[in-house]
Amino acid sequence: MLKRRTALTLIAVTIVASPAQAAAAEDASAPIRAFNTALLAIMRAGKATPFAQRFDALAPVADRAFNMEALLQGVVGPSWASQPEADKEALRREFRVFSIASWVANFDNFTGEEFSLAPDPRALPDGALVVETRFGPPGGKPTTLSYVMRQGGGSWQAVDVLAEGTISRVAVLRSDFRRVLANGGAAALVKQLREKNAALAAQAS
Repeated sequence: MLKRRTALTLIAVTIVASPAQAAAAEDASAPIRAFNTALLAIMRAGKATPFAQRFDALAPVADRAFNMEALLQGVVGPSWASQPEADKEALRREFRVFSIASWVANFDNFTGEEFSLAPDPRALPDGALVVETRFGPPGGKPTTLSYVMRQGGGSWQAVDVLAEGTISRVAVLRSDFRRVLANGGAAALVKQLREKNAALAAQAS
């Protein structure tokens, strides 16, 4: 009898908890689903559509899907807190452009690719959820991008992107920019980001 009561209690807890868990998973997946749709749209538009127009189409969706501030702080590292506010603002502006322009430049051609989301985000011990996206041509080997999602301000946003489940975008950029920051500080990184943004716009045009 005791075992039966225990089993019924567990079932009841599961029934109560499942809708909340399902809602959280859906909320975390929704920004990435919208982002995938927007990526597909700019891929179909291709280079026949001006870079600025594709950038403007993707930008508001990217702003909802990504926590640009958290991404930037992860890239800059501990020195972020000591940066002057004017330098922080310049970094925010150029890093946002760099982030969005990178997507536009790398998704500028459509050859039948499809996007699919894993049905259930993976929970991390710290409360984050990982939303996995696979994309590629029909019948081809898919590429996997895993978005680490955190909730803040009432919505879920990505704070990192893992290529093939392991290669952290934040860690790669932090490594790329470490020497620039060490040698020239925030001003040098702003300068480099501006140069990269101009190169990405030219590449995608």
